[in-house]
Amino acid sequence: MSRPPADSTTPRFSVEHDSQPGDVLIAGFSSFGLAGLTAVDYLVDDLDLEPTGHVAVDGIPSITPFTKGVPRHPIRLYSAPDLDVTVLIAEQFVPPFLGALLADSLLDWTEADGVSEIAVLAGVPIAHGPDAHRTFHVATEDYREARLDDRDVPAMESGFLDGANAALLERGLDSPLGVGVFVTPVHAQAPDVDAAVRLVDTVNAVYDLGVDAAPLKEFAAEIQRRYEDLAERMEEREPEGGYDRMYM
Repeated sequence: MSRPPADSTTPRFSVEHDSQPGDVLIAGFSSFGLAGLTAVDYLVDDLDLEPTGHVAVDGIPSITPFTKGVPRHPIRLYSAPDLDVTVLIAEQFVPPFLGALLADSLLDWTEADGVSEIAVLAGVPIAHGPDAHRTFHVATEDYREARLDDRDVPAMESGFLDGANAALLERGLDSPLGVGVFVTPVHAQAPDVDAAVRLVDTVNAVYDLGVDAAPLKEFAAEIQRRYEDLAERMEEREPEGGYDRMYM
């Protein structure tokens, strides 16, 4: 994948991780509806994962989220010794034109540490009816063969991705890395709890994580206040109509 030349003005992302990551990376980024972000946040809580690293951000306006006065890195990694999965929570909104830089830093790290699969959980703001309230996939061939042949997760018919999701898939096309992006329609409320439940149910079925999505609505109510401010910030930074980047 081609990369822009680095200089003092080029934004930089760098992964700092304290332990060997799992074979699978499950990621959720800040995007419209915050469904993917809510889903991975819930996975960390339900699986009782511990923080094991973060992505340092340099050169773009950052945020420092906190809860009950305790700050945390905006892009964090979580793992557990008995689980071959690492979860990435990206509360920092990364504009699509910088998505490739974030993806490059993640991919350099996953390649160096032997991560073989990446699954991304995401919501897409598209016009849809009740029948479309389900999860779809966009995935590399090796990922589909390994994970989706016996799963009821239909392919998204057509469209395009941008930002980090697109860059991750592009690397997967030209390498042994399996990449699957799981997408579901979202509404404007943040977080879209129903969409997050669909994503949790899907990734739980694909990876047999033993996660119960039933308490997610209660969990989402607890974090809604935290993410309402994040959603407002995203609306301020994104141009009107800038979300409709993927179509079924």
